[in-house]
Amino acid sequence: MDFQTGFTDPASGVGAEMPKELAATAELIELCTRFDVPVMFTAVAFQPFDQSKWLRKMPGLHALREGGRWCQLDARLPLCPDAPVWIKRAPSAFFGTPLQPHLRALGIDTLIVTGSVTSGCILATVIDAASLGYHVIVPLECVTDRSPVAHLANLVDIDTKYGDVVELDEVTSHLIEAAASGNRVRPAHASR
Repeated sequence: MDFQTGFTDPASGVGAEMPKELAATAELIELCTRFDVPVMFTAVAFQPFDQSKWLRKMPGLHALREGGRWCQLDARLPLCPDAPVWIKRAPSAFFGTPLQPHLRALGIDTLIVTGSVTSGCILATVIDAASLGYHVIVPLECVTDRSPVAHLANLVDIDTKYGDVVELDEVTSHLIEAAASGNRVRPAHASR
């Protein structure tokens, strides 16, 4: 979710350094691609006429203009030519995007959610996913926040109430074991 340059480049008004989280997510994307696990991306972008409460609360988001450089996915993530990239104008990846019908069409019941920021878009998406009945997995090394305190507090909330916060090694081990046993792995990976 939202690993776009507007969030991953400190030169942006809402950006911060995220090299470890990007590298961990890149590793997970490559593994998912190798095992034919669907990968989906989101990016936050607005039109000049957008006037949401989110924009009023976080005026720095005004720089994320649709088609602009701050809305491009970070180049440190591997290219996935067939992966959809959905533009969103709200924190949750389910709000105003075709994510839910896409997941239903693929028969997916589990989401691996990565990206930024933990206290915003990650939390909103995880709550919506859990409310819709999905099993949610959040690899600890693949999410980040500008605030370390908010990051930790929201990881506790996610793990306590909505999904499973686990080490990346546990996720990769599961994917490798499922592929080795001949089981078709069907979790979805929502990134950026």
